[in-house]
Amino acid sequence: MANVAGIDLGTTFSALAILNAIGKPEIVPNSDGDRLTPSAIFFDEENSDLIRIGVEAINSRYLNAERSVRWIKRHMGDIDYYREINEHKWSPVELSALILKKLKQDAAKSAGPVSDVVISVPAHFDEIRRKATMDAGRLAGLNVLAIVNEPVAAALYYATTRAVKGKVLVYDLGGGTFDVSIMEVDNQDMNIICSQGDHALGGVDFDREVLKILEQLYRENFNAELIDTDEQRARYEDEAEDIKKTLSRRESAKKIIYGPAGNMRVEITREMFEKAIDSLTSRIDILIEIALEEANLKPSDIDKVLLVGGSSRIPLVQKNLKKMFGFTPDTTINMDECVALGAALHAGLTMQRENPSNLSESIAAGLNDITLTDVCNHSYGTICAPVDKQTGRRVIENRIILRKNTTLPCEDSQTFYTTKENQTELEVIITQGEDKDPAFVNVIGRHRFELPEGRAAGSPIKVTYSYDLNQRMHCRFEDVESEKSFEVELCLKQDVMADDNDAKIENQFKLLTVE
Repeated sequence: MANVAGIDLGTTFSALAILNAIGKPEIVPNSDGDRLTPSAIFFDEENSDLIRIGVEAINSRYLNAERSVRWIKRHMGDIDYYREINEHKWSPVELSALILKKLKQDAAKSAGPVSDVVISVPAHFDEIRRKATMDAGRLAGLNVLAIVNEPVAAALYYATTRAVKGKVLVYDLGGGTFDVSIMEVDNQDMNIICSQGDHALGGVDFDREVLKILEQLYRENFNAELIDTDEQRARYEDEAEDIKKTLSRRESAKKIIYGPAGNMRVEITREMFEKAIDSLTSRIDILIEIALEEANLKPSDIDKVLLVGGSSRIPLVQKNLKKMFGFTPDTTINMDECVALGAALHAGLTMQRENPSNLSESIAAGLNDITLTDVCNHSYGTICAPVDKQTGRRVIENRIILRKNTTLPCEDSQTFYTTKENQTELEVIITQGEDKDPAFVNVIGRHRFELPEGRAAGSPIKVTYSYDLNQRMHCRFEDVESEKSFEVELCLKQDVMADDNDAKIENQFKLLTVE
């Protein structure tokens, strides 16, 4: 029987965990014996068939940065991003699949075959990014059972190893992303209340602030630039990361930097670093405040703050949280491994729910006491064209069908109406966002739904959205009179509004109206 596994596909590091014989999650070391694998790729210059993943890729990028790939998670779901190497345009899905394949192959060598997996994603990832992550897993030869939000996975592992009760705020600051989730926990009974996050805010951004300090110090000393090649930048990015980590342990970090105009000794203090990252930590504080507001809670209502992700070790992070909540955040679990470990538990729970015969009795017994209730992380709706009661003119608006933070699984329907006589097609537009104004939401799907001929204006169209326990959304548009329906599969493609002018949108697309 193949292992049931959880994978933390991280921006800077990735990890894989399996459930052992009694249903407890364990990290599987890679072929180098390391528990974490750098999410880095290097395409060998001499042998086009050789692709290095992990530590080798990190070290090799000093030789030729153009053949190196890092932080690909930040581009997941971006159809315009690719890396052209060896005459192939590598998409984020393909590049992520290489990392997943490495994890799968290394785990198989020491722990046996890995097939059924749950892969973690940031809580704020939209449907396109979630689908892209699942596609990467399948491309790597994995059966992706589900997607789990990273803070949920961390809390799941935490709650199975500690006695926890009350409202818990999970603060997840990883290499490339930040998430904050609030949940109600009663030991192994967990209910997610809400989540917030930023997919472009993480440890990499702190590293870049350190690098800016190094460049400025060198510029002031030599009146010259420190970095003039991509290979040098790659090296100093790693130097900056090392300085950041040192400043989490000490008040200052000393380095000798070697530049084209000469060498110099530098000292960066924790105070300099904290000043440089102040705007970034302020963004984080705002997201926490938004999450508390969505949950209708005050800081004093939070019983525990759980730290997840390597960058949560930064002293300023912990100082700010203590100031906000009045107590020291919990750092008792491994910040780097808890997401993968929780994802493995989630994989077991998913398998137990959907295909219990594939789990051994001992693993199933180890999962019996765990219950998890998750929520929809975004609001989803459709673009429609109702008549404004004051002006009598049609206006273009976003109508929400599934609201953010609705408990999963969930489903809701609304009835809309065609706008034109003999309307033979319908522009199906799926949105993500909280606003009524289409300019402030994301269009994540657009399709054409063909309708029967000879229909009067105002024919009813039933729109049903559902969100399942595996973090996937399903959309169904039904012509009520003919019972003809159209199911939507969200995928990577160009999904932006062609024009933000209401009249042009109405002319270009045959939209729905509402009563």
